Amino acid sequence: MKRPEMRVAGSARAMPRRGLVEGPDLEFFQRRYFTPAEVAQHNVPEDLWVSYLGSVYDLTPLARKYKGDLLLKPIIEVAGQDISHWFDAKTRDIRKHVDPLTGTLRYRTPRGRFLHVPPQLPRSDWANDFGKPWWQGVHYEVGRLSAKTRNIRIINTLTSQEHTLEVGAEESMWEILHRYLPYNAHAASYTWKYEGKKLNMDFTLEENGIRDEGEEFDSLNMDGALYTPAILLYFNDDLTEL
Repeated sequence: MKRPEMRVAGSARAMPRRGLVEGPDLEFFQRRYFTPAEVAQHNVPEDLWVSYLGSVYDLTPLARKYKGDLLLKPIIEVAGQDISHWFDAKTRDIRKHVDPLTGTLRYRTPRGRFLHVPPQLPRSDWANDFGKPWWQGVHYEVGRLSAKTRNIRIINTLTSQEHTLEVGAEESMWEILHRYLPYNAHAASYTWKYEGKKLNMDFTLEENGIRDEGEEFDSLNMDGALYTPAILLYFNDDLTEL
């Protein structure tokens, strides 16, 4: 299976800026995956994310455009949450039902009608000139939702500092490195190893032989948090800082 490419700006490809350090220019790096915990942090109208059907969407521009509109309320109520249950997975459209009042097939909105959903009955003030409804297309999409997450410890052997990160099982080591940058701006100037073996930064943890044994611990009624694999970072001679 062909691995999806990480999106890197054209200027990043044209202007190598990082000396001897391999890999993408992290200044232009864009993440592919977000964990449910990260989505949950964006839970106010001024910073409003949701996830559905495996993707993550930033609806902040939508909330800004319709600020004060009562039809925005059901969306604000689910800010930071997964709303896949709103959708039909086959059609990727809002679920529908037969309206008992009109006998017609209409969108199912148990929280109340929301933006871009037509009214139950014809109305003269219904403006349908918005183009595609907000849930169609990829205009607001920012990435994929991690189907499974796991914890990993990262230990800087130079400073003895240790951090535990929650990462998506689908993420490459470059993406995990990008998550680690707030703790160490020079993270790309280290060799990343597990059990003495240099890691392939284009591979995932599992592809690098770092198994997720959480389910095995659960089957043995053991706390998997007591054993979190550790990646060791060894400092190189060059320095990078974003």
